[in-house]
Amino acid sequence: MSREQFDVVILGGGNAGIGVTGPVRRAGMSVAMIEQDMLGGTCPNRGCTPKKVLVAAGHALHEIERAAVHLISVGKPRLDWAALIDREKEMIKDIPAKLARSMAKRDVEIIKGSAVFAGRNLIRVGSRELEAKHIVIATGSKPRPLPIPGAEFMITSDEMLSERDLPASVIFVGGGVISLEFGHVYARTGTEVTVLEAQRQLLPAMDADAVVRLQIESERIGISVKMAVSVKRIERADGRLRVIFHHDGAEHALDADRIVNGAGRVANVDMLDLTAGNVEHANGRVAVDRHLRSISNPLVHVCGDAVPTSPQLSPIATYEGDIVGRNIVEGPKYSPDYASMATSVYTVPPLAAVGLTEATARQNGFAIDVHTNDMCDWFSARTYAETVAWSKIIVDRTTDRILGAHFVGHAGQELVNLFGLAMRFGLTAAQIRDNVYAYPTFSSDIKHMLGHA
Repeated sequence: MSREQFDVVILGGGNAGIGVTGPVRRAGMSVAMIEQDMLGGTCPNRGCTPKKVLVAAGHALHEIERAAVHLISVGKPRLDWAALIDREKEMIKDIPAKLARSMAKRDVEIIKGSAVFAGRNLIRVGSRELEAKHIVIATGSKPRPLPIPGAEFMITSDEMLSERDLPASVIFVGGGVISLEFGHVYARTGTEVTVLEAQRQLLPAMDADAVVRLQIESERIGISVKMAVSVKRIERADGRLRVIFHHDGAEHALDADRIVNGAGRVANVDMLDLTAGNVEHANGRVAVDRHLRSISNPLVHVCGDAVPTSPQLSPIATYEGDIVGRNIVEGPKYSPDYASMATSVYTVPPLAAVGLTEATARQNGFAIDVHTNDMCDWFSARTYAETVAWSKIIVDRTTDRILGAHFVGHAGQELVNLFGLAMRFGLTAAQIRDNVYAYPTFSSDIKHMLGHA
């Protein structure tokens, strides 16, 4: 078997891997990208992009629900679920082909297949062996497997984005982002939704007070949330599925048409034979340095969902890919900074956050001012009949810099980016508060959120 030579071999054709190609191709390096499925990876093909099509439908149903507040009379809406799934598929169908054309313009060789390490700088894919000066692990993530008897009966978000039959009832095992985002869509279609969470808080990485507001809204639209649950097994029962679980000191059984693994995602690296590449790892987590290189084999770089310590978000994957690409070209000069990166949970209304939670800020020893506002009675929220309008801004008392910002509703998914910019460029709370914003907008409420009328 003859070995082919490349400057860079990228394992994975998602956002992270594509992000690497820009810097390295501009530097004239030869690049091969190995992808076993569709170019684009999870986000555009079976994740955030198609999911947003369903979320948009959920948002429309929410607006219809609130129509009476605006003195608009409407009948009961009916969602054609099968047609919605067809619309979602139609909107994303050309993404892999467009990405293939983009990679062809960059002169990146795309290789279809599953890659494994065959040495420190050697990759085997099918009958080919590729020797590289740099190897990039950008293989994304996969649903976290749950060690529950009967786990094979569960589906994942992949199936939810493809099933054209709307289930009458759904149980989510795990109270993470996937469960809440899909749960909000399902609940608004009339599906009976239950969320079983092992911990005592949904979305444990988020600010606890923000999560409480979102949970209240989730329950308002009919989602049943049970915390501190221990799921014992899943079984078939009378043509449906049954979950047996412990909760509040007793054993319970709950039946549904679908049971969904909502326990989050883990790095998709277990098929790479990392040991053969001298890539230190444990429990599916690759050990990396601050420049996103393997600590045991600096020829190997990691970016995207395969990084064990960063949020699994597509913009972060692209950002990390670009950093890896620049480090390959210029040497290990660049490190990621996640402090000012915003995120949103696309429920309806969404939960958005950037920076530290209040609990983390206190644990880190900051002296803080916390500006918390329930804005439902504010004129802006009442104008748009918001069911939730809540914010918490955390300010370093010593420097007046923003440490964190958290929103539920009130266009928080947009406002959070303003606070991310402020954090990145060192704007103070006073500077943000004293800025003049277009009115009437939700942004114009920022001065009130920070305690200035």
